[in-house]
Amino acid sequence: MLFYLTTLNLAMFLAEEVLTLKEGELNAESVSAVEAWNHSDFLYRNYVLNGLADALYNIFCENTAKELWESLDRKYKIEDAGAKKFLVGRFLDFKMLDSKPVISQVQEFNLFSTIFMQRG
Repeated sequence: MLFYLTTLNLAMFLAEEVLTLKEGELNAESVSAVEAWNHSDFLYRNYVLNGLADALYNIFCENTAKELWESLDRKYKIEDAGAKKFLVGRFLDFKMLDSKPVISQVQEFNLFSTIFMQRG
């Protein structure tokens, strides 16, 4: 998703706060800049929301682009860390058994190591 948003020149909204007009800045250039920011923020949010499951839409639809990204990042980094711990535990506990054919055990080991390397 980050790569996709970068290609659309929308990744900068990960770091930017909401752009607002201050009381003395009511000129055409400032109003135009705020409108452009709001439009890009809208696009960013909806590209990300479109990639989510329908059940998550109502949970995240009111957030700004930055808030949306940070909350999703926190949620999925925690889940990914748990999955990595589980996978490492399974990898480290792998034992060859005399009761199973060697070929199937090697294939199972290769599957674990492939998944481990992709996640690592």
